[in-house]
Amino acid sequence: MTKVLITGGAGFLGANLARRLVKEGCQVTVLDNLYTGRLSNLEGVPVTFIQQDVREPIPEADYDVIYNLACPASPPHYQRESLFTLLTCIDGMRNVLELARRCKAIVIHASTSEIYGDPEVHPQPERYWGHVNTLGIRSCYDEGKRVAETLSLEYARAYGVDVRLVRIFNTYGPYMDPKDGRVVSNFILQALKNEAFTLFGTGEQTRSFQFVDDLIDAFVLYAQKTAAECRAFFSEKGVTLPVLNVGNPGEFTMRELAETILRLLPDCTSAMTYAPLPGDDPKRRRPDNTWAKDFLGWAPRVPLEEGLKATIAYFRTTL
Repeated sequence: MTKVLITGGAGFLGANLARRLVKEGCQVTVLDNLYTGRLSNLEGVPVTFIQQDVREPIPEADYDVIYNLACPASPPHYQRESLFTLLTCIDGMRNVLELARRCKAIVIHASTSEIYGDPEVHPQPERYWGHVNTLGIRSCYDEGKRVAETLSLEYARAYGVDVRLVRIFNTYGPYMDPKDGRVVSNFILQALKNEAFTLFGTGEQTRSFQFVDDLIDAFVLYAQKTAAECRAFFSEKGVTLPVLNVGNPGEFTMRELAETILRLLPDCTSAMTYAPLPGDDPKRRRPDNTWAKDFLGWAPRVPLEEGLKATIAYFRTTL
């Protein structure tokens, strides 16, 4: 039986991942300080739960795979206590790597498309170094995630830790926190309550929206690869550490997202209002998924409208 640790496992992604792994027969342990995670997300899921901050040394145990998902991921959450966010990225990553070093586990680390900042290259391939403001309002998260990638590289070099990075593009679906401030959850809840949609700037900035089941598929496929397979594929690409973009390449403006949700909720009477664009908000965002397709045989399967219908159904249960 595969023994798995999910840090941040009571959050949106962790809850979906835990369900999938339990169904596949894995023995799952979840570590979460419940800063943004919720125990209700794991209701009915047979996992071992440890309430602890990932910034503290992780209790010794033997794991085959560690999924490091521990970090606030929505701007309102990660900006609320920016130093906490930064140290979660850095100290948390180090504690995960130290544990993996001792028990020789594979680490699947949840990095982010925010690595690329407000990109000057479109779509964004893994070789792109990014365009990030180190002193901006988002830098606690952006730079924290970049440092976590560097820590992963150095532990791989120094100790041979098997670390695999996933640069996650905007993901949505059931078990999102209704109050997390992300655009999909905001728009759906505003529509269900017939409240005005808030569009920032002109609403023409773009994102690529990935349904959570597609991301979990990629996580599982990545963990199933051998270290030798990773070395062979990424050495050929000239990359020193396995790193994959995982996102849906469909690109939508914020206005198009709002219009799609309104179309799915024809009784909604919400209007659109506008607010100033937040600092360092990326203007365009779309993944180049070529490597994930070539290495994992992975591609997103869930179209936006289908995924939104499932997410709307979930949020109806939260009202």
